[in-house]
Amino acid sequence: MRTRNVVVLPYDETWIAEFEKIKQELLPVIGDLITGIEHVGSTSVVGLAAKPIIDIDVIIPNYDCFSSLIECLNGIGYQHEGDLGIKGREAFKYNNKDHLMKHHLYVCPENSQELKKHIAFRDFLQTHSKEREMYGMIKLEGAKLFPDNIEKYIGHKQRYIEEIYFKCNIGEQ
Repeated sequence: MRTRNVVVLPYDETWIAEFEKIKQELLPVIGDLITGIEHVGSTSVVGLAAKPIIDIDVIIPNYDCFSSLIECLNGIGYQHEGDLGIKGREAFKYNNKDHLMKHHLYVCPENSQELKKHIAFRDFLQTHSKEREMYGMIKLEGAKLFPDNIEKYIGHKQRYIEEIYFKCNIGEQ
């Protein structure tokens, strides 16, 4: 699912409840195959401006159960898209989920570097208000500058993201 129009909104406290709704739909179907479901991305950080799209990492112990997980997710309307060029993170698109907030669903093995980055980034911003405010301003600015170009929006904030990864000691490894 590609973002066509870049919209960044002030933090909305309902995003946590929206994540929980999605999680509660997933758990009965895949709960036996996974080790956790994490709310990641900007909507998971209280006080941070974000695109109103929930990012979710479904955590698996390893790829041994992945084909079964694909089958289970397919049964509830999710289709595997591959890693989309990011090792250690498998993307899924969906249909017929109008009852849920727009979301990105990823599956990551628990030893995935991408999962570690997502969690470290979220946890850092939750506990560092100065960096959280700066990142929010950069995101709002990027959305104003590039409302119709997601790649340029992402590029606009990339340097600051890399700075946060450095502060978390979780850059490219």
